[in-house]
Formats: sequence, C-alpha cells, structure tokens
Amino acid sequence: MKDNQAMTRLFESEQIKQANIRYVLQTVTSALSERGYNPVTQIVGYLITNDPAYISSYKNARTLIQTVERDDILKEIVRSYLLSNE
Repeated sequence: MKDNQAMTRLFESEQIKQANIRYVLQTVTSALSERGYNPVTQIVGYLITNDPAYISSYKNARTLIQTVERDDILKEIVRSYLLSNE
C-alpha cells in the first residue's frame, strides 16, 4: 500500500478560498487586538463602509484584509455561523 503522504490530494477551490478567508480574519483580528482595538467593531465598520481606515496597518492587517472581497468575507462569516448553529 502507498504512503498517504505520497498520494496526490485534491482540494476544492472553494475550500481553499474559505481557508484563506479564515486565515485573513484570524490574522487581522489578532493584529487589531494587539493594538487595543475591538476587532468585531473594526471589521464590521470596514465591511459596511469599505473604508480601510477601520483596519490598522499594524502587521500589514489593512493590506491583508483588502486581498479578499468584502462580499466573500460576509459569505464566509454567515456560512460559518449557520454551520455552527445546526
């Protein structure tokens, strides 16, 4: 039998996209918290207004969050919420 590590793994592009969005949100949340901001308030402000000033540039958080479309972030947040409440 072949070693599992040697086998090719297939990933759905949607799974990769979701994982990237989670990584971005976790990284931005951490950076905002370290700077003393309320991450929920700041991220919501950004998502509503599209004003990057809501996100600190600390640890490149502002640039990082702008690599993901706002509607994709919202979709992932809602999807995650609904799955966690099933």
